[in-house]
Amino acid sequence: MLVMLAGVFVVHVAITIMLYVATISNVWIKFNDGSGSEGIWKTCKATVCVSIYDNMRAGNEASMGAVQAFMILSIIFCCFALISFIAQLFTMEKGSRFFITGGLMLFCWLCILIGVSIYTARFANSTPETYHAYCYILTWICFCLSFILGILYMILRKK
Repeated sequence: MLVMLAGVFVVHVAITIMLYVATISNVWIKFNDGSGSEGIWKTCKATVCVSIYDNMRAGNEASMGAVQAFMILSIIFCCFALISFIAQLFTMEKGSRFFITGGLMLFCWLCILIGVSIYTARFANSTPETYHAYCYILTWICFCLSFILGILYMILRKK
């Protein structure tokens, strides 16, 4: 059981780190010609990075703001879930389940779902000259792992 708890902790820390990297980096979309990349904060071409809002089509500002907000919320809920897991690990009685941690992790999953879905619908397939880059893929990996971890926390008992 100790190995299971350690494994869950390692996966949770990995999800947190991947969410940070995916949210902070500006490589959600790469241009086919290799001229640059675009993230949820900046557009980078060659060595110059400008705000994502500088060359955005009118009407997409609110959508990008929602993506940014939900990605930040997912990081916050993931960190709260990690703190909650550590606190519950040392304060809970034996045989109890990690419901608070599981609920927080499922809120993290929901925020990732909403953020990356908005991004996919509004920005990811906007031009044929681009392809999905590693931050976009990391976000979908975090989406899957956070759901599995949230359900696992709900089932897991402290022994």
